[in-house]
Amino acid sequence: MLTSLQNEQVKYVVNLHKRKFREETGEFLIEGWRFVEEGIYRGAHLTKVFVCPERKSESWPQLAKALKDNEVPIIEVDERVLRKMSDTESPQGILAVVKRPQWTWDDLLGMNHGPGDKIPMLLILDGVQDPGNCGTILRTALAAGVTQVCLTEGTVDVYNLKALRSTMGAIFSLKILTHCQPEEILKVCQSQGIPVFVGDIEGTDLYKTHFVQPMALVVGNEGNGPSAAFRGSRVKRITIPMSHQVESLNVAMATGIIIYEIRRRITSTT
Repeated sequence: MLTSLQNEQVKYVVNLHKRKFREETGEFLIEGWRFVEEGIYRGAHLTKVFVCPERKSESWPQLAKALKDNEVPIIEVDERVLRKMSDTESPQGILAVVKRPQWTWDDLLGMNHGPGDKIPMLLILDGVQDPGNCGTILRTALAAGVTQVCLTEGTVDVYNLKALRSTMGAIFSLKILTHCQPEEILKVCQSQGIPVFVGDIEGTDLYKTHFVQPMALVVGNEGNGPSAAFRGSRVKRITIPMSHQVESLNVAMATGIIIYEIRRRITSTT
């Protein structure tokens, strides 16, 4: 059992709260019983799990078996070490270090060949700043069948704990490219014949817009909207019609409305 706050493994986990360290190591941290269970269920690459014996849940025997079956090291820690590792005031009793998948454009551009209920859309988060919004968008996207995501430079780190918690485990089933440049995204989409649509307060009515497959959808910064590159002639602007002089919606809510309307169109014609 780990009892020293100076232990190198403890220091490693604490450092995973920093974005720079996460990007240098290619690993990130998850917390909570349900989150770790989701990681196992969705095939995440867990490199080690830390558990506090005093806080084991009823699901621990089944989870411990799944971890051992997947050859994931289990390390016990005391309460003091658990609190040091955690970023919450009342940690649940379990944390896991996860290896971040390394996706490429080739992985994302296979979106029109997906099985089951996947829809052929590349979702682009452009400068979204709030981790709660980011995580909610990703969870909503997966629920609608979207599994390919790009994050532009300046978008919140999707692997920080607040954003991760908001995904409710959806992060493990998505293919995500980070630090993308808008011009790079537009160039790739153009080379593949993928039309790009952007949610904007000035655009064609969502419900009167014709969508083709596959396609890309850009959702922009909460206050400033999309980058200038996504306002050019190569991008088709769409807007959600609103009543009673309401000017805008929360970006996560607006994204959900747009994605599900596109999903409705696609599924009604197949």
